[in-house]
Amino acid sequence: MTATAAPSPAEELTQIRAEIARLRLREAELSEIVLRDTALPKIATMHKATLTTRRERVFDPRLLPSEIRLDPAYSREKVRRVLREGPATATDPLEAAEVPARATPRTRFLASL
Repeated sequence: MTATAAPSPAEELTQIRAEIARLRLREAELSEIVLRDTALPKIATMHKATLTTRRERVFDPRLLPSEIRLDPAYSREKVRRVLREGPATATDPLEAAEVPARATPRTRFLASL
C-alpha cells in the first residue's frame, strides 16, 4: 500500500476554488428551476424554498455631478491583496514583486461610471 502525498497548498486552493465554482453553477441552475417552475413543490422533507421580494435604496455614484465624481478630495485609495492560482510555468518569477502604495490619490475615481 503506497501513501499519496498531500497536495501543496496552492494545488489544494485551486481544487477548492474549482469545487466552489461548480457548486455556484449548480446553485444557479437549481435556483432557476425553483423560480421558473411554479408548479414545483417548494417544501421538501427537510427544507423549503421561499421567494421574497425586497426593495431597498442604494447609493449610485453615477448620479453625482461630475465635479464631485472627479474631485480627488472625495476619493480614497483602497489596497487589496488578491491571491490568484494557476498553472506553474518555467517562466514564472519565484516571488511576485510588491506593489508600492501610491504617493498621490487617483484623480479619476468613479470617472468611468
